[in-house]
This record gives sequence, C-alpha cells and structure tokens, in this order.
Amino acid sequence: MPALQTLLLFVATAVAEIVGCYLPWLWLKKGGSVWLLLPAAFSLSLFAWLLTLHPQAAGRTYAAYGGVYIGVALLWLWLVDGIRPTLWDGVGATVALAGMAIIMFAPRSA
Repeated sequence: MPALQTLLLFVATAVAEIVGCYLPWLWLKKGGSVWLLLPAAFSLSLFAWLLTLHPQAAGRTYAAYGGVYIGVALLWLWLVDGIRPTLWDGVGATVALAGMAIIMFAPRSA
C-alpha cells in the first residue's frame, strides 16, 4: 500500500476512534443526549473495520497506528477543544509519527 494511502487510512481510522470516544464523553461529562451512543457505536465499529484494511500484520498496524492517533488527537485538541497544542506536544507527535513511519515503511524481507 503506498505511503500516502496508508497515512490517509490511518487518519480516517483515528477520526473514527476519536469520534466514537468523544460522543460518550459528551453524554457522560457534558449532559449530552443518550442518543449520542448510537453514532458512537457506529464510529467505533468503523474504526475497527478500517484497521482491517491494512495489509500489514495486525500487531504492526496497531503499533504504527498509535503514532498517527497521537497527531490526530492533538489536532482534535486544537480544532474541537479549542486548546492550542504546545511546542512539546508537537515534538512528541513528531517523534510518534517518525516511529510510525519506521514501523510501517522500513524495508523487510519477505
């Protein structure tokens, strides 16, 4: 799978996971409607399905996905929560994304 396609799939996966967790958080912490749990369940199901689309072994996919999740979660912090990430947040996300790139794109023997 080409690198850009892999990255975009990971980003879509992260958004699905974050939405699936954010909606119950709104229900529990902010007094949102219990009906938020339905789209949350759909979003978490989508998250799990998206992870299956990677051709790599599950463990490698999950490990690499974590790096992208960190970056997307920090964007969520900024765009949805209205809190600008710090320099150190950016440094941490960069390290995590570098780890993801090494895990997913390092040459391997067949």
